[in-house]
Amino acid sequence: MIGVFDSGLGGLTVLRALVDRFPDKSFLYLGDHANVPYGNRPSDEVIDLTRASTEALFSQGCKLVLLGCNTATAVAARHLQQNWLPQSKWRGHNVLGIVAPTVEAATQTPWAVSTPQYPQKYNTDVVGVFGTTRTIASGVYPEEIRKRCPRVTVVQQVCAALAGAIEQEAPEAELERLVVEGVEGLLAQTNGLPPHRAILGCTHFPLVEHLFRRHLPPFTRILSQPEVVADSLEDYLARHAHYTAGDAGGSLTLLTTAANPADISARARVFWPEVAPFALSAA
Repeated sequence: MIGVFDSGLGGLTVLRALVDRFPDKSFLYLGDHANVPYGNRPSDEVIDLTRASTEALFSQGCKLVLLGCNTATAVAARHLQQNWLPQSKWRGHNVLGIVAPTVEAATQTPWAVSTPQYPQKYNTDVVGVFGTTRTIASGVYPEEIRKRCPRVTVVQQVCAALAGAIEQEAPEAELERLVVEGVEGLLAQTNGLPPHRAILGCTHFPLVEHLFRRHLPPFTRILSQPEVVADSLEDYLARHAHYTAGDAGGSLTLLTTAANPADISARARVFWPEVAPFALSAA
């Protein structure tokens, strides 16, 4: 199975794209809803919680785990990949995040290429990043984009209330107001120059992609993570087929750390109306 971890519910937008793209693969999704939100937790706590859920997925048969959460990826992915996994009992397993494929799409540069190459080292585009407070504060997108495209201007904009409004099913007019507020905040930083590419750096934001599209010019390419991650995973599995070798295919299991799975199942329908019910994680 392929494991997908999320601290909340937004990762369901990524999971849905993966299930659609890979109908012959089995997925096990774990949401740490007992400890959400991660955004106001210290980094060490985010790392510990992410590691615990990753281990839970490994222990249930997943050889590959995708962190379907920008905060967990920004704060914990590198530590898990470089420090924890090589020293753990889980050799032969791997952890991927959703920042790398997003940066690859924004820079048109493979993640493994971490120094400027022709022609990207001469790229002078403007890249906008819309995200939650913690993701923007981590600085992971500007850092990784500038490694590959040092002349690109990366402008970040916190959309602090947007994820919560989406989850609470706020009226369309309220969601549009928050999107406009975010777009105007970004344009204020560029003296009105629209970005060439806009990263929707929160897994909730694909649900309002049409509103970002409405208020950004047609030439702005919007990078929405579900499709970007699905594209990247397709390429990754083509090169690392052993992670899903022996997969009987087609199953989907949803687990939560929350005490009331029925409540999580109801809230999850905001992100995926036909989503299957959640069960309580035994880990």
